[in-house]
Amino acid sequence: MRLDKFLKVSRLIKRRTVANEACDAGRVLVNGNVAKASVKVKVGDVIEIQFGTRTVRAEVLDIKETTKKEEAGNLFKYL
Repeated sequence: MRLDKFLKVSRLIKRRTVANEACDAGRVLVNGNVAKASVKVKVGDVIEIQFGTRTVRAEVLDIKETTKKEEAGNLFKYL
């Protein structure tokens, strides 16, 4: 699954366009490397997102095309 879509489905970032802009700005890392929105995400990858002064690290646990709001937290775990 594309990185921008995973960020939206998992609700780490609320909208896909915002996820796309964050990737273009170089604020998203996958396994320690700056990632474009088109990078394929797989189970076990570590995603790091920089929100201003705060950095969020999460490990991908599952990948689904769609999910309910209540189940979105099951797709990743915070590190």
